[in-house]
Amino acid sequence: MAQIRLSIVIDAPPENIYPLIATARGFSLWWAAGVTENGGAVDLGFFNRATVYRLQLVRSVEPGEAEWHCLSGREWNGTRLLFSLEQNNGKTLVRFTHADWEAETDYFVNCTTTWGELMYRLKATAEGKSPGPLFSAAGLAY
Repeated sequence: MAQIRLSIVIDAPPENIYPLIATARGFSLWWAAGVTENGGAVDLGFFNRATVYRLQLVRSVEPGEAEWHCLSGREWNGTRLLFSLEQNNGKTLVRFTHADWEAETDYFVNCTTTWGELMYRLKATAEGKSPGPLFSAAGLAY
């Protein structure tokens, strides 16, 4: 199975980053506007909610790990989002994996690029720069 793997160093402690990767409110600050909670799951809407991904938090070890299971979405259904936070000298290494893709399709490659941008938005948000979500209510924020 294909996987997207990324890492980034953030100048903030894990306690500040964890809420950004483990809650609907956190996702809405850097990933997608209009994130909603739905019976214990989180719905992320993209492109005026033409695409909605439902995620279920299946593992949470505060402030070091969050694992989400994707319950819907084009090629995302059945994949997992894994965030691992490791503190080192006042900074945090974030290791991210989008695991269990069926294949390396064009959509997979596009998501690889998008996750790269999202990691920089997570970093900026955690460091107090507040760039806002990559996906706004009307589509991409840029």
